[in-house]
Parts: sequence; structure tokens; C-alpha cells
Amino acid sequence: MGTPRRSPRSAELFGAAACIALLLSGCALVGGPASAPVSTSPPPSPTAAPALMPADADPDGELQEELLAMLERDQAGRTGGEDTEGDAARTARLREIMDAHGWPTQSAVGEEAATAAWAIAQHSDLEPEFQQRALELLELAVAEGEGSPGDLAYLTDRVAVNTGQPQTYGTQIGCGPDGPAPSTPIADESTIDERRAEAGLPPLAEYYAELEEICAQEAPPTG
Repeated sequence: MGTPRRSPRSAELFGAAACIALLLSGCALVGGPASAPVSTSPPPSPTAAPALMPADADPDGELQEELLAMLERDQAGRTGGEDTEGDAARTARLREIMDAHGWPTQSAVGEEAATAAWAIAQHSDLEPEFQQRALELLELAVAEGEGSPGDLAYLTDRVAVNTGQPQTYGTQIGCGPDGPAPSTPIADESTIDERRAEAGLPPLAEYYAELEEICAQEAPPTG
């Protein structure tokens, strides 16, 4: 019997650590009987992984647990806890998973672990080509009902900011001298709330209000 899928919940995602090795190594036989015929046919090409992870790709929930554990370490490192792994290692592991199985989908690993994959890609800023690849696959997943539109909005803006382009959803906001400020300009800001609503995000003004409290807490004392 496979490991039961976790029930969806929002916000931060934490799971039990269950790291597995999915790298399969092959071996070649050298030599053999003298009478054995020598094949001149080219070796078969390796089967390419699907763009999206099939629903039956993780029957025992091992990939699900691994992704959730990776997210737990990711969040720990960003909230003052210990992260001995680092973003680069998580990026490399997610790349391996994608190469072997495709982008983690909600039907394959559950909503929480699919969002964990997004978070790892979101923090893969040192690997822009990989981040762009993840964005393209997440776009496909959302189109197929296998991903979160909100996650896609954040990754879309992250890639835009990292390439110096305007943001579509206004998700990448930092704390400037006068409070929240977008990392790059927001495209067509007059209609941004419509785009945010389509992605399941609150209006930009509400987002700024939340960030103002955070920026006020982070601001150095004056006087």
C-alpha cells in the first residue's frame, strides 16, 4: 500500500524528511564469448522525461516527502534556522527530479509538494536558465490544472526581475527607504488587480499594506 497523500493546506509547507536517491546507474558488459556477434547498431536513445510528472510517478509518496523536506530546510534557512543544504543543492536536486520524471504535478505529489517544487525554483536565482525552464513547465502545469496560478504569478515576476523586465503581478516588492517598493517597475499597473485576481492574489494595495508592517519592523531605529 502506498504512502497516503497529505491533505492540502495553505501557507508554509513542512513535511517529514525522507530523502531518497533516484539516480540510476547502468553498467556495460565488456568482453564475452569469442563467438558472440558484434552489434553495429547504435545504442537506443534514453527515453526523455515527460514535461509534466505523470499521476502515477510517485506511488509510495517518496518524492512528495523529499520535496516537503527540502522546503522545510529552505524555510528554516530563511527564518533564522539551520540550512546545511543551501539553495544550489536544492536546485540541483530539483533538476534531477525534473530530468527523470518531469515537473512535479499536484496529481503526482499533492498540492503542498508541488508548491515546494515552485519554492525551490523561486529561489534558484543563481541558475537563470533552470529558473526559466521551471517557469515554462509550471505554465504548462497550470494550463493543465496541475499547478497553482499564484505560484506561477510569483515565478513569472521573479524571472522578470532577474532579467531586468517589468513585473506582471507586482509580487516582487522589497523594503526601500520609504517603505515597500517594487524590485522592477510594474507593467500596466492600472489593470494589475485584474491580473492578480486571476492568479488568486489579493489586490496590490492589500499586499502593500502587509509589506508596510514588515518593512516597519525591519527598519533601523532612528534618533
